[in-house]
Amino acid sequence: MSSQVREWNIRMHPSEAVASADEREAILANPGFGRFFTDHMVSATWTHEHGWHDAELIPYGPIQLDPATNFMHYGQAIFEGLKAYRHADGSVKTFRPVANAERFAASARRLAMAELPIELFLASVEALVRQDQAWVPSGQEKSLYLRPFMLGTEVGLGVRPAAEYRYLLIASPAGAYFPQGVKPVSVWLSDEYVRAAVGGTGEAKCAGNYAASLIAQAEAAQHGCDQVVWLDAAERTWIEEMGGMNLYFVFGSGDSAQIVTPELTGSLLPGITRSSLLQVAEDLGIRATQARISVQDWRQGCLEGQITEVFACGTAAVITPVGEVKSRNSGGWKINGGTTGPITLKLRQALLDIQTGVAEDPHNWLHHIC
Repeated sequence: MSSQVREWNIRMHPSEAVASADEREAILANPGFGRFFTDHMVSATWTHEHGWHDAELIPYGPIQLDPATNFMHYGQAIFEGLKAYRHADGSVKTFRPVANAERFAASARRLAMAELPIELFLASVEALVRQDQAWVPSGQEKSLYLRPFMLGTEVGLGVRPAAEYRYLLIASPAGAYFPQGVKPVSVWLSDEYVRAAVGGTGEAKCAGNYAASLIAQAEAAQHGCDQVVWLDAAERTWIEEMGGMNLYFVFGSGDSAQIVTPELTGSLLPGITRSSLLQVAEDLGIRATQARISVQDWRQGCLEGQITEVFACGTAAVITPVGEVKSRNSGGWKINGGTTGPITLKLRQALLDIQTGVAEDPHNWLHHIC
């Protein structure tokens, strides 16, 4: 792979007007999430004639688009999300970037887009993080969030796959997701809207999936809930995801606890945090399985004490506990009295410790950058 990575050298055109050290430190003191961006971005272009070319690091800034640009009309737009962490020794590492690169390529295939080579994905991440490494914050749970995305950029209104694509990578410093401590969220079971169906785009990380989710998220807010939980499209019976995050259910407690996550049926996003937790749980001696779980299973499991904790997982928050469920048809119920459970906290801390270098990385998930 190393020779191929060298083949994708990113041409460097650094900005002459970067943020001052004082400006940057003021932002890093309280970056929030997705509010501020680093000084640079990476861009690459694909055409039928030249394939992927013009890979370069350039100053962060607006891009110019023709009103007839393909993706604005037909939705050929995909993205990823991953993080770079500053470790105690000052080094900066990303977590499982190859897995993100592979999923990015899979999303492109599903939307009939040009696939970005894994080596180019990695080279772009390395180039941007090295150039803007001063933007990687220090401190527990703080990180530099990386957003790779690709757009169909051919100009024209013909309904077909674009003949030109543009890949971009931007970065945003991120603070702790739960600065006041990990707190459970309340969720609304959506029985009117669905996120995806088997054969659809549920496995792809595409912009349209998120646009379609916003009305259900608004419905959840109307019922006083923080998030929406999706059910399957065919029967409106089986639990799928929470918002844009995968779900886990904890059965039992202590040494006998086991965790179960809804199996991948073709409509769920194959989360990288999800797959990481399956392995972390095994490392900790917690049995982890994948299975279908119905609304009735969830409700009865909580009422009878079999399901003791529930949490969602994803790149941004790592793990988010679920404390209460509300539903139009099944009533409402609490999980673990509406508090965060010990298995949830144990798994969250174990994964964070690997990501931030506090614990060993037995599965070589960390990718050293600088």
